[in-house]
Amino acid sequence: MGKRYYCDYCDRSFQDNMHNRKKHLNGVQHHRAKKAWFEHFRDAAAILYDEQTKKPCRKFLQKGICDFGHNCRFSHMSEEEMFNLRRQVEEERRRREDTEGRNMPERSIEEWLSRREKKLIALSSKGNKKNKEDSEDSQVEIDVPQQLLSIPDLPPSLLPPPPGGWKVNTEWG
Repeated sequence: MGKRYYCDYCDRSFQDNMHNRKKHLNGVQHHRAKKAWFEHFRDAAAILYDEQTKKPCRKFLQKGICDFGHNCRFSHMSEEEMFNLRRQVEEERRRREDTEGRNMPERSIEEWLSRREKKLIALSSKGNKKNKEDSEDSQVEIDVPQQLLSIPDLPPSLLPPPPGGWKVNTEWG
């Protein structure tokens, strides 16, 4: 049967050869599916801006369905949906302004990493291992930039250590 190519965007598979893959990747169905996939990740402000620039779709308003679907150049949003979207954008903007206002002046991540590296070099040159561990634990809570802590669902390897440090189990079986 040979190798098969699976397209995540279109949710279909076919025999993998240059002709079939090229034909699929240049096809209208693939381009539409790819566009729809990336539409899921747009922020509310961009969606609101696009919908405000469009005129309402007459066919959608009359029948509740449009032949063009997502490819229609007119808006399919009702007034209530537009109002909810505006409110969501305003809440996001207020939330962003609140977090920016509460934080200390924003530092870039590169600046934070370079300062942290300098501190670790200074601590290691002292040679006092206990002081190094204590100062690292106390600095992590205070010194980590908010940009890093605001990302949801980070894997445990990227999260800062807990306030008391990692618990070390010295018993090996």
